[in-house]
Amino acid sequence: MNRILQKEHFSEKVFKLVVEAPLIAKSRKAGHFVIVRVGEKGERMPLTIAAADPVKGTITLVVQEVGLSSTRLCELNVGDYITDVVGPLGKATHIENFGTVVCAGGGVGVAPMLPIVQALKAAGNRVITVLAGRTKKLIILEKEMRESSDEVIIMTDDGSYGQKGLVTEGVEAVIKREKVDKCFAIGPAIMMKFVCLLTKKYDIPTDVSLNTIMVDGTGMCGACRITVGGKTKFVCVDGPEFDGHQVDFDEMLKRMGAFKEIEREEIHKLDEHPATCEAEQTASGRNAEWREALRKQMKPKERTQIPRVKMNELDPEYRSHSRKEEVNLGLNEEQALTEAKRCLDCANPSCMEGCPVGIDIPGFIKNIERGEFLEAARTLKKTSALPAVCGRVCPQEKQCESKCIHLKMGHEAVAIGYLERFAADYERESGQISVPEIADKNGIKVAVVGSGPAGLSFAGDMAKMGYDVTVFEALHEIGGVLKYGIPEFRLPNKIVDVEIENLSKMGVTFVKDCIIGKTLSVEELEAEGFKGIFVASGAGLPNFMNIPGENSINIMSSNEYLTRVNLMDAASEDSDTPVTFGKRVAVIGGGNTAMDSVRTARRLGAEKAMIIYRRSEAEMPARLEEVKHAKEEGVEFLTLHNPIEYIADEKGRVKQVVLQKMELGEPDASGRRSPVPIPGATVTLDIDMAIVSVGVSPNPIVPHSIPGLELGRKGTIAVNEDMQSSIPTIYAGGDIVRGGATVILAMGDGRRAAAAMNRQLQKA
Repeated sequence: MNRILQKEHFSEKVFKLVVEAPLIAKSRKAGHFVIVRVGEKGERMPLTIAAADPVKGTITLVVQEVGLSSTRLCELNVGDYITDVVGPLGKATHIENFGTVVCAGGGVGVAPMLPIVQALKAAGNRVITVLAGRTKKLIILEKEMRESSDEVIIMTDDGSYGQKGLVTEGVEAVIKREKVDKCFAIGPAIMMKFVCLLTKKYDIPTDVSLNTIMVDGTGMCGACRITVGGKTKFVCVDGPEFDGHQVDFDEMLKRMGAFKEIEREEIHKLDEHPATCEAEQTASGRNAEWREALRKQMKPKERTQIPRVKMNELDPEYRSHSRKEEVNLGLNEEQALTEAKRCLDCANPSCMEGCPVGIDIPGFIKNIERGEFLEAARTLKKTSALPAVCGRVCPQEKQCESKCIHLKMGHEAVAIGYLERFAADYERESGQISVPEIADKNGIKVAVVGSGPAGLSFAGDMAKMGYDVTVFEALHEIGGVLKYGIPEFRLPNKIVDVEIENLSKMGVTFVKDCIIGKTLSVEELEAEGFKGIFVASGAGLPNFMNIPGENSINIMSSNEYLTRVNLMDAASEDSDTPVTFGKRVAVIGGGNTAMDSVRTARRLGAEKAMIIYRRSEAEMPARLEEVKHAKEEGVEFLTLHNPIEYIADEKGRVKQVVLQKMELGEPDASGRRSPVPIPGATVTLDIDMAIVSVGVSPNPIVPHSIPGLELGRKGTIAVNEDMQSSIPTIYAGGDIVRGGATVILAMGDGRRAAAAMNRQLQKA
């Protein structure tokens, strides 16, 4: 029994096997499947029966090498025995005279479609079959399909055979020319999803086969759970065919990738047979069929010739008076699809080397290219707790985009940040916000001090690993610098709130108005059962220049100014928090916080808003985009000038600033050329407000409240490469360690600390 009688090589990784199975052949009907196992330790693998001969006692299976189990099966030859073939299983396809039926088969999905086509034709239907494959050599069973169909349409991605295009294009062409009463679709999950989206638009009933997610096949394990029409169904018992318009394909795609990491390890068992083990195929890796198909659709040279997309923006004059409307409007779908095509899907993606949180950049971009926007968002959220935030405020031009291969070829980098924002925004606006997979709760409590980017990133990763995570925030709002430091015209609060809500759905608890070191001590947290503590209290202590007159009225730090406007909404009439509405405002500094401050002042009515910076514009640490936006909004730039004194009026209010003219000398430790005063060269400007943005220092409350905690030279918490402090149970990251850095670097610290703390706690 179960002996292989025939083996045919359809294409590089697709084989047809005729197997001896008389009892199954006798009982089989269209839509039935079998469970196959190769070897005593083999995995149970569902395969739809493509054909059966009751007289000869054989069934026909079409198999594609994808992972370990399918590869083992394909390695068998004529005369070999398959360990187990169990069936027929599942419900038979419902066949009747529907009228005109379109049968869409993609890849190896053509094989299980054949018996359905044959049964439909026998029932008197007009059958139009659409066969699809990446290339001509991947079109299988064409002869058999033509024998049982009234018409066969061939679609290939590369146009090497039939018509060039996707299966949906072939289906829609039929729908537009004649009335279609029913549709069947079998193939890759993503193909079935898009066919169903198409037929739903035309209100055509559509059945799909979902046997690819089954494990046992008899209903005992429940691994093939799927949501159909809002209810949980077992594919093996209730299917494998369902109403495609009711299937939650996004959930299904996620479940299909549940064992991807294990498969990646297991496939190495075949290393002893390198000649028969081709490149690994996964649902989302670079060698996945859909990724290979995308790469073949366009030559690299064609991709590099596509110009970089331009971000849609509000009009500069209008936005300079609009405090809460976001300047960057995001990409539309057409722009995102075009920009995604620029990505070459490099074998060794250098862009990922520039990402502190290790985002699978090619993976999410290629999902955008194929129109799987929600899957792109899920890919981002596997490693980033705040993709919508990072897509807006991270300096991609200095990180991931700076490593893009396009730059080496003399072209602009792929707009990774724009695409990250697009995917995150699309998911939020769709209402289908996914929650990352959460491990079973382990009962271990961990505390996070501070709810900025480092704390939120750490909290997200620990929650995914099953820990009970509580975040303690000193302010009345969760988000840290994301809320108080970054204006809404650059990062709307509603975006941050959605990201925080997602963490809440993952089980993270947030406690506001609680200052660790004051409200609660670290000792009290430990007494309450917290086994690990991550300090991410930030660097909220502003630096000043300590020059004459700096304590005059209407001179404040960027931290104070932005907190009043952003967190306390002081500029609104109904706010009880006051803020100065300066008319001639000088902002001292050249970083992103300085740009946020001067652009805010412009929106609050400043007639003259100036950036005063001691180096040249080329040395400014601010993002180029922020500088561009500031200039467009009427901000003046006075570079190579440095304040040396403020002059106040009789009431103590600042009225002038004295500036020392500078020139550039030799580079300092940061690599930037040091500013050198030009003797005797000063200028005095009339101002009524000054905002000092020359850096921040760590807030000392938390570090100084922990006895025995080793600190760095500038009051930062000293940590090792795992972000572990001198006290083994306390980790730290973000600005409390770095003294001031970007959102994405802080998030990277959080992820690194989470991984290290998890290792430590699992050993305990």
